[in-house]
Amino acid sequence: MKLGIENFLANRALRKPLEGRRVALLGHPPSVTRTGLHTLDALAACPDISLSSAFGPQHGMRGDKQDDMVESGDYTDPRHGIPVFSLYGEFRRPTGGMMQSFDVLVVDIQDIGTRIYTYVTTLFYFLEACSKHAKSVWILDRPNPAGRPIEGTILEQGWESFVGAGPLIMRHGLTFAELAGWYVALEKLDLELNIVPMLDYDPTLAPGFGWPLQELPWVNPSPNASSLNMARCFPGTVLIEGTTLSEGRGTTTPLEVIGAPDIDFDAVLGKMNSLQSEWLEGCLLRRCYFEPVFHKHSGKLCSGLQIHTDHAAYRHEHFRPYRLVALLLKAIRLEYPDYKLWRDSPYEYETDRLALDLLSGGAFLRKWVDDPALGPDDFDKRLQQDERDWADIRAPHLRY
Repeated sequence: MKLGIENFLANRALRKPLEGRRVALLGHPPSVTRTGLHTLDALAACPDISLSSAFGPQHGMRGDKQDDMVESGDYTDPRHGIPVFSLYGEFRRPTGGMMQSFDVLVVDIQDIGTRIYTYVTTLFYFLEACSKHAKSVWILDRPNPAGRPIEGTILEQGWESFVGAGPLIMRHGLTFAELAGWYVALEKLDLELNIVPMLDYDPTLAPGFGWPLQELPWVNPSPNASSLNMARCFPGTVLIEGTTLSEGRGTTTPLEVIGAPDIDFDAVLGKMNSLQSEWLEGCLLRRCYFEPVFHKHSGKLCSGLQIHTDHAAYRHEHFRPYRLVALLLKAIRLEYPDYKLWRDSPYEYETDRLALDLLSGGAFLRKWVDDPALGPDDFDKRLQQDERDWADIRAPHLRY
Protein backbone atom coordinates (compact mmCIF):
# COMPACT_ATOMS: atom_id res chain seq x y z
CA MET A 1 0.00 0.00 0.00
CA LYS A 2 0.99 3.63 -0.39
CA LEU A 3 0.50 6.34 2.23
CA GLY A 4 -1.10 9.62 1.23
CA ILE A 5 2.30 11.33 1.35
CA GLU A 6 3.79 8.67 -0.92
CA ASN A 7 0.90 8.99 -3.37
CA PHE A 8 1.38 12.77 -3.25
CA LEU A 9 5.14 12.63 -3.91
CA ALA A 10 4.82 10.12 -6.76
CA ASN A 11 2.20 12.07 -8.69
CA ARG A 12 3.37 15.44 -9.99
CA ALA A 13 0.09 16.00 -11.83
CA LEU A 14 -1.73 15.63 -8.51
CA ARG A 15 0.45 18.39 -7.03
CA LYS A 16 -0.01 20.78 -9.95
CA PRO A 17 -2.79 22.84 -8.29
CA LEU A 18 -0.25 23.82 -5.61
CA GLU A 19 2.19 25.49 -8.03
CA GLY A 20 2.66 29.17 -7.21
CA ARG A 21 0.86 28.88 -3.86
CA ARG A 22 2.45 29.08 -0.40
CA VAL A 23 2.20 25.74 1.36
CA ALA A 24 2.19 25.05 5.11
CA LEU A 25 2.45 21.65 6.78
CA LEU A 26 0.62 20.44 9.88
CA GLY A 27 2.76 17.51 10.98
CA HIS A 28 4.61 15.78 13.79
CA PRO A 29 7.34 13.13 14.32
CA PRO A 30 5.49 10.24 12.59
CA SER A 31 4.84 12.35 9.49
CA VAL A 32 7.26 10.15 7.55
CA THR A 33 7.35 7.95 4.47
CA ARG A 34 7.99 4.23 4.80
CA THR A 35 11.71 5.02 4.29
CA GLY A 36 11.69 7.42 7.26
CA LEU A 37 11.84 10.68 5.29
CA HIS A 38 9.94 13.37 7.18
CA THR A 39 7.14 15.06 5.23
CA LEU A 40 8.55 18.52 6.00
CA ASP A 41 11.83 17.56 4.33
CA ALA A 42 10.03 15.83 1.47
CA LEU A 43 7.90 18.89 0.72
CA ALA A 44 10.92 21.19 0.94
CA ALA A 45 12.71 19.02 -1.62
CA CYS A 46 9.85 19.22 -4.15
CA PRO A 47 10.79 21.87 -6.77
CA ASP A 48 7.10 22.59 -7.44
CA ILE A 49 6.22 23.18 -3.77
CA SER A 50 6.78 26.56 -2.11
CA LEU A 51 7.01 25.70 1.60
CA SER A 52 6.30 28.82 3.70
CA SER A 53 5.51 27.64 7.25
CA ALA A 54 4.70 24.65 9.42
CA PHE A 55 2.54 23.84 12.43
CA GLY A 56 3.02 21.33 15.23
CA PRO A 57 0.21 19.90 17.41
CA GLN A 58 0.58 18.64 20.98
CA HIS A 59 4.02 17.07 21.56
CA GLY A 60 5.59 19.22 18.83
CA MET A 61 6.58 19.02 15.16
CA ARG A 62 9.95 17.35 15.65
CA GLY A 63 10.17 16.66 19.40
CA ASP A 64 8.39 14.56 21.99
CA LYS A 65 6.89 16.58 24.83
CA GLN A 66 5.52 14.33 27.59
CA ASP A 67 1.96 14.33 28.97
CA ASP A 68 -0.81 16.92 28.81
CA MET A 69 -0.16 20.58 29.62
CA VAL A 70 3.52 20.29 28.58
CA GLU A 71 3.74 23.02 25.97
CA SER A 72 5.85 23.59 22.86
CA GLY A 73 7.05 26.97 21.62
CA ASP A 74 7.33 28.55 18.17
CA TYR A 75 10.68 28.41 16.42
CA THR A 76 12.40 28.73 13.06
CA ASP A 77 13.26 25.45 11.38
CA PRO A 78 17.06 25.37 11.23
CA ARG A 79 17.19 23.41 7.98
CA HIS A 80 14.51 25.14 5.94
CA GLY A 81 14.39 28.58 7.55
CA ILE A 82 10.60 28.68 7.85
CA PRO A 83 8.54 29.51 10.96
CA VAL A 84 7.14 26.53 12.86
CA PHE A 85 4.12 27.52 14.93
CA SER A 86 3.00 25.60 17.99
CA LEU A 87 -0.68 24.80 18.44
CA TYR A 88 -0.03 23.48 21.92
CA GLY A 89 1.63 26.47 23.52
CA GLU A 90 0.32 30.00 23.92
CA PHE A 91 -2.40 29.19 21.38
CA ARG A 92 -4.60 26.14 20.69
CA ARG A 93 -6.22 27.61 17.59
CA PRO A 94 -4.25 29.17 14.71
CA THR A 95 -4.24 32.95 14.95
CA GLY A 96 -4.93 35.39 12.15
CA GLY A 97 -1.21 36.10 11.87
CA MET A 98 -0.41 32.41 11.54
CA MET A 99 -3.08 32.03 8.85
CA GLN A 100 -1.43 34.74 6.76
CA SER A 101 1.71 32.62 6.40
CA PHE A 102 0.25 30.23 3.80
CA ASP A 103 -2.33 29.71 1.07
CA VAL A 104 -2.70 25.93 1.31
CA LEU A 105 -2.47 23.75 4.42
CA VAL A 106 -1.14 20.22 3.91
CA VAL A 107 -2.02 17.90 6.80
CA ASP A 108 -0.02 14.73 7.44
CA ILE A 109 -0.88 13.46 10.92
CA GLN A 110 -0.81 9.92 12.29
CA ASP A 111 -3.95 9.46 14.38
CA ILE A 112 -4.75 6.40 16.51
CA GLY A 113 -8.51 6.24 16.18
CA THR A 114 -9.76 7.61 19.52
CA ARG A 115 -11.87 10.75 20.02
CA ILE A 116 -9.80 12.26 22.81
CA TYR A 117 -6.51 12.28 20.86
CA THR A 118 -5.84 16.00 20.68
CA TYR A 119 -4.69 15.87 17.05
CA VAL A 120 -8.35 15.38 16.16
CA THR A 121 -9.28 18.61 17.95
CA THR A 122 -6.40 20.48 16.29
CA LEU A 123 -7.61 19.24 12.90
CA PHE A 124 -11.14 20.47 13.58
CA TYR A 125 -9.90 23.87 14.77
CA PHE A 126 -7.76 24.21 11.65
CA LEU A 127 -10.61 23.25 9.31
CA GLU A 128 -12.72 25.99 10.89
CA ALA A 129 -9.90 28.54 10.57
CA CYS A 130 -9.20 27.64 6.94
CA SER A 131 -12.89 28.00 6.12
CA LYS A 132 -12.97 31.42 7.78
CA HIS A 133 -9.81 32.64 6.00
CA ALA A 134 -10.52 31.03 2.58
CA LYS A 135 -7.53 28.70 2.73
CA SER A 136 -7.39 25.32 1.01
CA VAL A 137 -6.73 22.11 2.94
CA TRP A 138 -5.07 18.97 1.62
CA ILE A 139 -5.16 15.85 3.82
CA LEU A 140 -2.50 13.22 3.16
CA ASP A 141 -4.22 10.16 4.56
CA ARG A 142 -2.77 7.54 6.91
CA PRO A 143 -4.04 4.30 8.48
CA ASN A 144 -6.14 4.13 11.61
CA PRO A 145 -4.29 1.47 13.64
CA ALA A 146 -7.41 0.74 15.72
CA GLY A 147 -9.21 -0.28 12.53
CA ARG A 148 -12.91 -0.04 11.73
CA PRO A 149 -14.67 -1.21 14.97
CA ILE A 150 -16.92 1.29 16.73
CA GLU A 151 -17.22 1.52 20.51
CA GLY A 152 -18.22 3.90 23.26
CA THR A 153 -20.61 6.80 23.60
CA ILE A 154 -20.96 9.88 21.43
CA LEU A 155 -19.77 13.06 23.14
CA GLU A 156 -22.76 14.83 24.66
CA GLN A 157 -23.63 18.43 23.83
CA GLY A 158 -22.09 20.79 26.36
CA TRP A 159 -19.13 18.50 27.08
CA GLU A 160 -16.89 19.85 24.33
CA SER A 161 -13.25 20.36 25.32
CA PHE A 162 -9.75 20.03 23.89
CA VAL A 163 -10.15 16.24 24.25
CA GLY A 164 -13.54 16.25 22.55
CA ALA A 165 -14.35 18.95 20.01
CA GLY A 166 -17.51 17.49 18.52
CA PRO A 167 -20.18 14.75 18.66
CA LEU A 168 -17.74 11.95 17.93
CA ILE A 169 -17.83 8.47 19.44
CA MET A 170 -14.82 7.25 21.46
CA ARG A 171 -13.55 4.59 19.02
CA HIS A 172 -14.66 6.07 15.71
CA GLY A 173 -13.12 3.77 13.09
CA LEU A 174 -12.21 6.54 10.62
CA THR A 175 -8.93 7.62 9.07
CA PHE A 176 -7.80 11.22 9.51
CA ALA A 177 -9.05 12.19 6.04
CA GLU A 178 -12.40 10.53 6.69
CA LEU A 179 -12.64 12.44 9.98
CA ALA A 180 -12.00 15.69 8.11
CA GLY A 181 -14.74 14.91 5.62
CA TRP A 182 -17.19 14.13 8.42
CA TYR A 183 -16.44 17.36 10.30
CA VAL A 184 -16.67 19.57 7.20
CA ALA A 185 -20.09 18.06 6.47
CA LEU A 186 -21.21 18.31 10.10
CA GLU A 187 -20.34 21.98 10.42
CA LYS A 188 -21.25 22.79 6.79
CA LEU A 189 -17.88 24.48 6.34
CA ASP A 190 -17.29 26.47 3.17
CA LEU A 191 -13.92 24.92 2.44
CA GLU A 192 -11.85 23.59 -0.42
CA LEU A 193 -10.94 20.19 1.02
CA ASN A 194 -8.73 17.87 -1.03
CA ILE A 195 -8.04 14.29 0.07
CA VAL A 196 -4.93 12.44 -1.08
CA PRO A 197 -5.94 8.86 -0.31
CA MET A 198 -3.85 5.85 0.52
CA LEU A 199 -3.60 3.30 -2.27
CA ASP A 200 -4.24 -0.44 -1.82
CA TYR A 201 -5.23 0.02 1.82
CA ASP A 202 -7.59 -2.51 3.44
CA PRO A 203 -8.54 -1.64 7.05
CA THR A 204 -10.05 -5.08 7.64
CA LEU A 205 -7.03 -7.15 6.64
CA ALA A 206 -5.55 -9.50 9.26
CA PRO A 207 -3.33 -9.51 11.21
CA GLY A 208 -2.98 -5.70 11.38
CA PHE A 209 -6.70 -4.85 11.06
CA GLY A 210 -5.99 -1.25 10.13
CA TRP A 211 -2.22 -1.16 10.47
CA PRO A 212 -0.20 -2.67 7.57
CA LEU A 213 2.12 -4.91 9.57
CA GLN A 214 5.57 -5.50 8.06
CA GLU A 215 5.02 -2.58 5.66
CA LEU A 216 5.26 0.58 7.78
CA PRO A 217 7.59 1.47 10.65
CA TRP A 218 5.85 2.29 13.92
CA VAL A 219 6.83 5.85 14.85
CA ASN A 220 5.23 6.89 18.13
CA PRO A 221 2.30 9.23 17.29
CA SER A 222 2.82 10.64 20.80
CA PRO A 223 5.52 9.78 23.34
CA ASN A 224 3.37 7.22 25.16
CA ALA A 225 1.89 5.63 22.02
CA SER A 226 4.69 3.11 21.86
CA SER A 227 3.09 0.20 19.99
CA LEU A 228 0.18 -1.07 17.95
CA ASN A 229 -0.99 -2.81 21.12
CA MET A 230 -1.24 0.56 22.85
CA ALA A 231 -3.28 2.01 19.96
CA ARG A 232 -5.74 -0.87 20.18
CA CYS A 233 -6.08 -0.54 23.97
CA PHE A 234 -6.22 3.27 24.05
CA PRO A 235 -10.00 3.76 23.57
CA GLY A 236 -10.31 2.11 26.98
CA THR A 237 -7.06 2.73 28.81
CA VAL A 238 -7.20 6.48 28.18
CA LEU A 239 -10.05 6.60 30.71
CA ILE A 240 -7.51 5.76 33.42
CA GLU A 241 -6.03 9.25 32.92
CA GLY A 242 -9.20 10.48 34.63
CA THR A 243 -8.61 8.32 37.71
CA THR A 244 -6.10 8.01 40.54
CA LEU A 245 -4.93 4.68 39.09
CA SER A 246 -1.71 4.49 37.09
CA GLU A 247 -2.12 4.11 33.34
CA GLY A 248 1.52 3.07 33.14
CA ARG A 249 3.09 6.46 32.46
CA GLY A 250 6.61 6.17 33.77
CA THR A 251 6.90 2.56 32.54
CA THR A 252 7.88 1.07 29.19
CA THR A 253 4.26 0.06 28.48
CA PRO A 254 2.15 3.19 29.09
CA LEU A 255 -1.57 2.88 28.42
CA GLU A 256 -1.21 -0.89 28.15
CA VAL A 257 -1.02 -1.50 31.91
CA ILE A 258 -3.36 -0.35 34.69
CA GLY A 259 -2.61 -0.57 38.39
CA ALA A 260 -2.25 0.88 41.86
CA PRO A 261 -0.24 0.01 44.98
CA ASP A 262 -3.28 -0.39 47.24
CA ILE A 263 -5.68 -2.52 45.16
CA ASP A 264 -5.87 -6.32 44.92
CA PHE A 265 -6.24 -6.92 41.19
CA ASP A 266 -6.81 -10.62 41.66
CA ALA A 267 -10.03 -9.68 43.44
CA VAL A 268 -10.81 -7.04 40.79
CA LEU A 269 -10.30 -9.47 37.92
CA GLY A 270 -12.51 -12.04 39.67
CA LYS A 271 -15.24 -9.44 40.09
CA MET A 272 -14.98 -8.45 36.41
CA ASN A 273 -15.44 -12.05 35.35
CA SER A 274 -18.47 -12.47 37.58
CA LEU A 275 -20.05 -9.22 36.34
CA GLN A 276 -19.66 -9.65 32.57
CA SER A 277 -16.99 -12.06 31.31
CA GLU A 278 -17.88 -11.40 27.66
CA TRP A 279 -16.36 -7.93 27.91
CA LEU A 280 -12.94 -9.50 28.57
CA GLU A 281 -12.90 -11.44 25.29
CA GLY A 282 -10.62 -10.94 22.30
CA CYS A 283 -7.47 -10.19 24.28
CA LEU A 284 -5.25 -11.62 27.00
CA LEU A 285 -5.61 -9.96 30.40
CA ARG A 286 -2.41 -10.67 32.30
CA ARG A 287 -1.87 -10.03 36.00
CA CYS A 288 1.28 -8.01 36.45
CA TYR A 289 3.27 -5.71 38.72
CA PHE A 290 5.08 -2.52 37.73
CA GLU A 291 6.79 0.47 39.32
CA PRO A 292 6.43 3.84 37.54
CA VAL A 293 9.56 5.99 37.60
CA PHE A 294 7.49 9.16 37.18
CA HIS A 295 3.84 10.29 37.17
CA LYS A 296 1.16 8.64 39.33
CA HIS A 297 2.47 6.27 42.06
CA SER A 298 6.06 7.02 41.12
CA GLY A 299 8.49 4.72 42.90
CA LYS A 300 5.73 2.47 44.25
CA LEU A 301 5.12 -1.15 43.31
CA CYS A 302 1.73 -1.36 41.66
CA SER A 303 -0.44 -4.44 41.35
CA GLY A 304 -2.28 -4.39 38.06
CA LEU A 305 -3.28 -5.80 34.70
CA GLN A 306 -1.74 -5.67 31.25
CA ILE A 307 -3.89 -5.92 28.12
CA HIS A 308 -2.34 -7.93 25.27
CA THR A 309 -3.59 -7.87 21.68
CA ASP A 310 -0.21 -8.79 20.18
CA HIS A 311 -0.67 -12.55 19.99
CA ALA A 312 -2.30 -15.25 17.86
CA ALA A 313 -5.42 -15.47 20.02
CA TYR A 314 -6.33 -11.80 19.47
CA ARG A 315 -9.84 -11.37 18.04
CA HIS A 316 -10.23 -7.91 16.56
CA GLU A 317 -14.03 -7.81 16.32
CA HIS A 318 -14.49 -9.22 19.84
CA PHE A 319 -12.03 -6.87 21.58
CA ARG A 320 -13.92 -4.06 23.32
CA PRO A 321 -11.45 -1.95 25.29
CA TYR A 322 -13.96 0.72 26.33
CA ARG A 323 -16.25 -1.83 27.94
CA LEU A 324 -13.30 -3.69 29.45
CA VAL A 325 -11.91 -0.64 31.26
CA ALA A 326 -15.38 0.55 32.29
CA LEU A 327 -15.94 -2.89 33.82
CA LEU A 328 -12.61 -2.68 35.63
CA LEU A 329 -13.64 0.65 37.17
CA LYS A 330 -17.01 -0.80 38.17
CA ALA A 331 -15.31 -3.79 39.80
CA ILE A 332 -12.97 -1.54 41.78
CA ARG A 333 -15.90 0.55 43.00
CA LEU A 334 -17.76 -2.57 44.13
CA GLU A 335 -14.69 -4.06 45.84
CA TYR A 336 -13.57 -0.72 47.34
CA PRO A 337 -16.69 1.46 47.79
CA ASP A 338 -14.82 4.31 49.52
CA TYR A 339 -11.74 4.34 47.28
CA LYS A 340 -10.79 7.78 45.92
CA LEU A 341 -11.06 6.76 42.29
CA TRP A 342 -11.67 9.98 40.36
CA ARG A 343 -8.85 12.39 39.55
CA ASP A 344 -9.79 15.93 40.61
CA SER A 345 -6.63 17.79 39.53
CA PRO A 346 -6.54 19.96 36.35
CA TYR A 347 -6.70 18.07 33.07
CA GLU A 348 -6.05 19.72 29.70
CA TYR A 349 -6.42 23.13 31.37
CA GLU A 350 -9.89 22.25 32.72
CA THR A 351 -10.39 22.89 36.43
CA ASP A 352 -14.17 22.85 36.86
CA ARG A 353 -15.04 19.50 35.29
CA LEU A 354 -13.71 16.08 36.26
CA ALA A 355 -11.15 14.58 33.91
CA LEU A 356 -13.10 11.36 33.56
CA ASP A 357 -16.20 13.24 32.39
CA LEU A 358 -14.15 15.16 29.83
CA LEU A 359 -12.61 11.93 28.56
CA SER A 360 -15.87 9.99 28.38
CA GLY A 361 -17.79 12.94 26.92
CA GLY A 362 -20.30 13.33 29.75
CA ALA A 363 -21.09 12.11 33.24
CA PHE A 364 -22.78 8.85 32.19
CA LEU A 365 -19.80 6.54 32.71
CA ARG A 366 -18.86 7.95 36.11
CA LYS A 367 -22.44 7.81 37.39
CA TRP A 368 -22.77 4.22 36.18
CA VAL A 369 -19.57 3.20 37.98
CA ASP A 370 -20.63 4.91 41.21
CA ASP A 371 -24.18 3.54 41.32
CA PRO A 372 -24.18 -0.01 42.79
CA ALA A 373 -27.71 -0.56 41.51
CA LEU A 374 -26.63 -0.31 37.86
CA GLY A 375 -25.11 -3.29 36.09
CA PRO A 376 -23.45 -4.09 32.75
CA ASP A 377 -26.79 -4.34 30.93
CA ASP A 378 -27.62 -0.73 31.84
CA PHE A 379 -24.27 0.42 30.48
CA ASP A 380 -24.47 -1.71 27.34
CA LYS A 381 -27.92 -0.42 26.41
CA ARG A 382 -26.60 3.14 26.08
CA LEU A 383 -23.45 2.09 24.23
CA GLN A 384 -25.29 -0.07 21.72
CA GLN A 385 -27.61 2.79 20.78
CA ASP A 386 -24.74 5.25 20.29
CA GLU A 387 -22.77 2.69 18.31
CA ARG A 388 -25.70 2.06 15.95
CA ASP A 389 -26.17 5.79 15.51
CA TRP A 390 -22.49 6.35 14.77
CA ALA A 391 -22.39 3.52 12.22
CA ASP A 392 -25.11 5.33 10.25
CA ILE A 393 -23.44 8.73 10.68
CA ARG A 394 -20.01 7.64 9.49
CA ALA A 395 -21.14 5.44 6.57
CA PRO A 396 -21.15 8.22 3.90
CA HIS A 397 -17.59 9.21 4.82
CA LEU A 398 -15.84 5.83 4.48
CA ARG A 399 -13.26 5.78 1.67
CA TYR A 400 -11.73 2.32 2.02
